[in-house]
Amino acid sequence: MGQLSDVAEIVMGQSPKGDACSNSPAGLPLLNGPTEFGSHHPLPTQWTTDPKRYAQPDDLLFCVRGSTTGRMNWADQDYAIGRGIAALRHKGGAQYQPWLRGVIEYQLDDLLVAATGSTFPNVSKDQLHCLEVPEHEEWEQREIAAILGALDDKIEVNRKTAATLEEMARALYRSWFVDFDPVHAKAAGRAAAHMDAATAALFPDSFGEDGLPEGWTEEPIIAQSDWVNGAAYKKMHFAKTPDALPVVKIAELKAGVTGNTKFTATDLGEKFRIGRGDLLFSWSGNPDTSIDAFIWALKDAWLNQHIFAVRPNGKMSKAALFTILKFYMPEFAEIARNKQTTGLGHITRKDLDAFSVRIAPPEIMEVFENEIEPMFDRYCLTLYENQTLATLRDTLLPRLMSGELRVGETREDIEEFS
Repeated sequence: MGQLSDVAEIVMGQSPKGDACSNSPAGLPLLNGPTEFGSHHPLPTQWTTDPKRYAQPDDLLFCVRGSTTGRMNWADQDYAIGRGIAALRHKGGAQYQPWLRGVIEYQLDDLLVAATGSTFPNVSKDQLHCLEVPEHEEWEQREIAAILGALDDKIEVNRKTAATLEEMARALYRSWFVDFDPVHAKAAGRAAAHMDAATAALFPDSFGEDGLPEGWTEEPIIAQSDWVNGAAYKKMHFAKTPDALPVVKIAELKAGVTGNTKFTATDLGEKFRIGRGDLLFSWSGNPDTSIDAFIWALKDAWLNQHIFAVRPNGKMSKAALFTILKFYMPEFAEIARNKQTTGLGHITRKDLDAFSVRIAPPEIMEVFENEIEPMFDRYCLTLYENQTLATLRDTLLPRLMSGELRVGETREDIEEFS
């Protein structure tokens, strides 16, 4: 076997001077660590006018230090990279990059075990340079890259589809329940945009003294569903017995079930069991990356504390609850930020009781839910398909890298997903 440095250029990041960095877009976007590695490309929060090391478009970005060591992403433009990031590029060009990522994923667990660091693993330049590379001919590298790349591309298409569907539902909510567009249109004697006459007729043409459309009210968001906080699973509960289920913490909401996920067969109450399609709300953690609403896309699991299972109580559908939570997520993040200590914030039941949402008459709520239900259903289906694709990819990867599978036959097997 050869070494990674034989086939790839490895650029270790170097942090620019602090006074050359800002949170405003000036200079190059700066990556000190994986800002948002759950998506296909990073979402930087800093910029610098004094970049020291660079990543280029199509580079594989690899987090080498900190709590997210081992996470990977693709550069979609030029970036300045700090000490927390290495940029990897195959010497043969971009077409080999998915193979390069597969090589690292194949040995990632061993790489992290060998990494130094008392709190979090730190992967050194030497460790990356010396990483063993399977003896694949160039044509095999291209074929494996094509297979893994096709799966990654489909996953990314689904991710973008889900994001678009979520945005469409939020835009409709804003129009009806925040900007009150149909009411303003009716009050002005004009037709409401993108709305049939029967639906427009349901809306009033005036506002009450409270600023709401006539006949509308406000209610606490906590009253719109049942909020079940997860159980306090502890070390003594963890075991990988045949009947054990994964314990879902915030890390699992972001990355799914991984090698770091804890399992338990301890039943602390059936109300803590979650399944595919459940709506979850993480209420503790970094306000910018952890406070969020999720649809659980995997099978049965146990819910850990710091996450609410948000279950319909008859007032609103799951689709409406998800849309509303997503729409107001910036405000929830701000509530958590105002309580932030050592980088963490939280949302309490008291906060949810004080947070009001607009409630329209039942006939309008019914039409709204009928509008967003198909979007929500398709949103969920894309999540479920991505889980299937990710599982397929995880199954194929070691067999392709080890040579157990022939690449030609494997490409035929994944054509149904293209």
